[in-house]
Amino acid sequence: MQITIELPPDLEQDLIHQAAQSNIPLQTLVLQALRQLAQSPSDSDSSQWSDIILSHEGIPDFPSFESYREDLLSPSEPNLF
Repeated sequence: MQITIELPPDLEQDLIHQAAQSNIPLQTLVLQALRQLAQSPSDSDSSQWSDIILSHEGIPDFPSFESYREDLLSPSEPNLF
């Protein structure tokens, strides 16, 4: 089957660049992306994050978000009248 689509110029350039970096033809890159999309589960329960993001462990000694909560000012009461 042959399908023709028009790509926005920025996407086209990104794909051409990625294909050149991967040393594969543009058609192969597009086919791989479509196969991956078609084979990925469409369940709402499945994660949309890549494995590299899911495996990130962060910085061990980085302060937690909650540690700054005590430094915050209490919200002011709104003046209604």
